[in-house]
Amino acid sequence: MRFEHNNYQRNKRKIMFKLCIIALVFLIASSRIDGSWPVKYDDPSCSGNISVTDVDRVQFAMNLEFTEAEFFLKASTGKGLDAFNATLAKGGPAPVGAEKANLDPITNRIIEEFGYQEIGHLRAIADMTGGIPRPLLNLTRENFAMFMDRAVGRKSNPRFDPYANSLNYLLASYYIPYVGLTGYVGTIPYLVSFNIKRLVAGLLGVESGQDGVIRTLLYERQDETVKEYGGVTVAELTNEISNLRNELGMCGIKDEGLCVPPWLGAENRTSSNILAADPYSLSYDRTPQEILRVMYGTGDEHRPGGFWPCGANGRIARMFLDKGYYGHCGACSADN
Repeated sequence: MRFEHNNYQRNKRKIMFKLCIIALVFLIASSRIDGSWPVKYDDPSCSGNISVTDVDRVQFAMNLEFTEAEFFLKASTGKGLDAFNATLAKGGPAPVGAEKANLDPITNRIIEEFGYQEIGHLRAIADMTGGIPRPLLNLTRENFAMFMDRAVGRKSNPRFDPYANSLNYLLASYYIPYVGLTGYVGTIPYLVSFNIKRLVAGLLGVESGQDGVIRTLLYERQDETVKEYGGVTVAELTNEISNLRNELGMCGIKDEGLCVPPWLGAENRTSSNILAADPYSLSYDRTPQEILRVMYGTGDEHRPGGFWPCGANGRIARMFLDKGYYGHCGACSADN
């Protein structure tokens, strides 16, 4: 009986993997052909060419660095950024909803290291540019569950909780660092200052490493099912999260999950996709507008929500933010 059960599970995983591949192929084809996604290939917001300074660009990245720092530090140590460095937030509001996660010792150690790295990133940007106030961050269970539910297309049962265990936390982490990575890739071509180019190159190197570690840890568990979504595997859920980010970004394929058809794999020779990359195995890029759409969860850089309910901070984010929002969030200051 045990042999039959194991054989059934193996066959089930093979079928689900094939379905995952078919869904991804269909999604890519439809996004390019029938316009089912509101892709803006000819939209200036997909080019990154906006009239801002190098300082504006690197300060914009602090919004993601704050998000990662608070999420990693609280989950691994039980303490937020202010407990380690009280000056970096520059008076910005405390995050909402971050918790100590129930992580296994190895995962906890990795995430703790990531958290300290994010403090270093914030210090580096602040030392060079003066920094920006921390935006209001929504790191609640409910917010993560909303994004996951939207990716899968149905409500989780029991409710998805990113802090419940190591697997859930890694899946939640899958959403954030990669967005920062693509943002840095998109920023570098528009930088002028040698010192800021060197800074962003250094930031990109570590962000890429963090994303690679998270994806590798998830790849090791790709065939495990996520109980909150009734049989959806880890690999399938990463594909769905990537599809959601592509949909929200509205500038084509910038994101891929852990499994792809071989013809989309590196040199068309592999279905594994531990590192997401284009046909030349180069990193995808994103513009500030795409990042705002993805992190707001609204698909609109003018409408805050999601992880940054009062909007991101810095000149770039505020360029797109409707003035009416300044007074709608009591925890936010109109001066931010």
